[in-house]
Amino acid sequence: MIRQLRRVLLGAALVLAAGVMAVNTARADDISIIVVSHGQANDPFWSVVKNGVTQAAEDMDVDVDYRAPETFDMVAMAQLIDAAINQEPDGLVVSIPDADALGDAISKAVEAGIPVVSMNSGSDVSKKLGAALHVGQEEYDAGKAGGEKLAALGGKKGLCVNQEVGNVALDQRCAGFEAGFGGPVTVLPVSNEPSEVRAKVKAALDSDAGIDSVLALGASTAGEPTLAAVEALGKLDSVKVATFDLSADFLKAVAAGKAAFAIDQQQYLQGYLPVVFLAMNARLGLIPGGNVPSGPNLITKDKAARAVDLSAKGIR
Repeated sequence: MIRQLRRVLLGAALVLAAGVMAVNTARADDISIIVVSHGQANDPFWSVVKNGVTQAAEDMDVDVDYRAPETFDMVAMAQLIDAAINQEPDGLVVSIPDADALGDAISKAVEAGIPVVSMNSGSDVSKKLGAALHVGQEEYDAGKAGGEKLAALGGKKGLCVNQEVGNVALDQRCAGFEAGFGGPVTVLPVSNEPSEVRAKVKAALDSDAGIDSVLALGASTAGEPTLAAVEALGKLDSVKVATFDLSADFLKAVAAGKAAFAIDQQQYLQGYLPVVFLAMNARLGLIPGGNVPSGPNLITKDKAARAVDLSAKGIR
């Protein structure tokens, strides 16, 4: 009798275990999250964001699809959001570089009952469009912090190198830079092609010898070629160069004293946290009650060396 009871209990346990495994598998397969960013395919910054998305999908055991237009194209991005809505995911993550162009598509997602979390850009409009929260940094404030730091280093006349014209978040960075810097600042529009950035920065510095501070708005796309232009002119001692975001090579330059600092918004977290939040919301109905600031953090010479390895690994 006891032996028979043991067999029954063991059988029941095995059935229960199989049932739990089946439920867990179904639960993971049933949760679908779509990420739509404006990140250009050749921008290393966005590969770090995508690394965060990928790791969160693995950690939370959910299905995540990452999408972005090939170039900075708001029409194409709005179409990607519309396509995502048609798939009825359990959550949608979006960046919002242009609320006028993307607002209708994001509002449609909210009206369709899809929980939305914004990341990277759009902190000022996220709530208005119906997103649950935003993960990122206040771009104006970050630019202001960079301007104040360059002014403290003795800067009197500045240049703001914008590699993604039309991105409202980058306009805010330049505006903040000017406010914090206190002196005159010229905005230099460029593409994200390094050779063009080098040529235009070199021409700007040649035409105005008074420029002593340059803030680029992306480390790999604008910061590195800007630094190369300044070095080619032999002006590393007279022109301070800083950038938004991180790259291994720019961090090495900061550590070596060739560049002033980098402004870190921790974009890995911008990819990682929204997926975690939406997965928790889908499973348990849990989500933070407010925005999550991922930056800014100023990486100066004393901090740069520690960040180089993680940047090379696609995390910083």
